Amino acid sequence: MTKQPAYGNTAKVFHWLIVVLLVVQFAIGWLMPDIQPGAPPGSAMTYHISIGLIILMLIILRLAWRLFHPVAPADTLPRWQRLTSESVHWLLYGLVFATAMSGWFFASFRGWQVSPLFGVPLPMLAAPESAAVRLVGGWHQAAGVGLLIAIGVHVTAAFMHAFVFRDRTMQRMLPRS
Repeated sequence: MTKQPAYGNTAKVFHWLIVVLLVVQFAIGWLMPDIQPGAPPGSAMTYHISIGLIILMLIILRLAWRLFHPVAPADTLPRWQRLTSESVHWLLYGLVFATAMSGWFFASFRGWQVSPLFGVPLPMLAAPESAAVRLVGGWHQAAGVGLLIAIGVHVTAAFMHAFVFRDRTMQRMLPRS
């Protein structure tokens, strides 16, 4: 499969839509009150889960798009930067997936019958079990923190390319490149 020289509009739309949704998702997650044991999910949790499902679907679609529409690394990048970039991108895919799935398992272990914005109840991935709630909740938080760190590395690298190296690498993902 021939690699394209730059990202197409579809890849850019996936990327920026996921960015916006992750910002909203982290804001809701950060501002959401602590959920006490036995408490039903409120509207903030329903929004959080709904957006998480949308992000999960988009990341799967973006990954599929990337696999069938690969983009060549920038020619000007040294080998270590190409390898690091590829690693960070795969890490981001994995962490988004892990965060979304651990959140879904967390809701299942809590026994929540959540009907996200789509109105269709989420299938339960596991039977409610209190010990698993704490474990999976911890995984969800750890994956979220890891995702924030990976996003920070990704954004820092993008700004380094834009303002320090000035090599137009970041422009490949901007709306007009």
